[in-house]
Amino acid sequence: MQPASKQAREKLKAAMVRLAGGDRDALEEIYRATSAKLFGICYRILGDEKEAEDALQDVYLTLWRRADRYDADRASPISWLATFARNRAIDRLRTGKVRRGAVPEDEAAPIADETPLADTMMIDAEREARVHTCLETLDETPRGAIRTAFFEGRTYAELAERMDVPLGTMKSWIRRGLAKLKTCMEAGE
Repeated sequence: MQPASKQAREKLKAAMVRLAGGDRDALEEIYRATSAKLFGICYRILGDEKEAEDALQDVYLTLWRRADRYDADRASPISWLATFARNRAIDRLRTGKVRRGAVPEDEAAPIADETPLADTMMIDAEREARVHTCLETLDETPRGAIRTAFFEGRTYAELAERMDVPLGTMKSWIRRGLAKLKTCMEAGE
């Protein structure tokens, strides 16, 4: 069984392909799946609800016209759309279409904001999901050892003692498991 996030991503990819073929229902499906996230990106940049709504409309109009340019091998659908949203919002700032609420572009640069951008958080979430997916491809013993070592902060010695195996065996299990994990991660990027 696939994790919900992977199923949602695959469903979104399929809708993007259908949209590129002219399927209007696919646009509605994409809108329902992505509009909240994309609105958040626009709103964060523009600082005004109406402006964010206008930018979001531009995103979906652009998507309708350019859906055939989407390449699933280069980006996930949400990453691609998040880039559209960010660019549309910034374009509105640059062209002076923003009515009120937004900070002028030249004043926005010095404002410190340590929060990662929404598109960065989505990409990070996809990578995290990929790590867990790749972990599931490992045999049970190295998978458990790697999870315990990295997610619980246990040492090799603690793991070897807990599993009642020699330290060298534990190190080998983890080393081979990490090599397989790396191969899986690289295959997915």
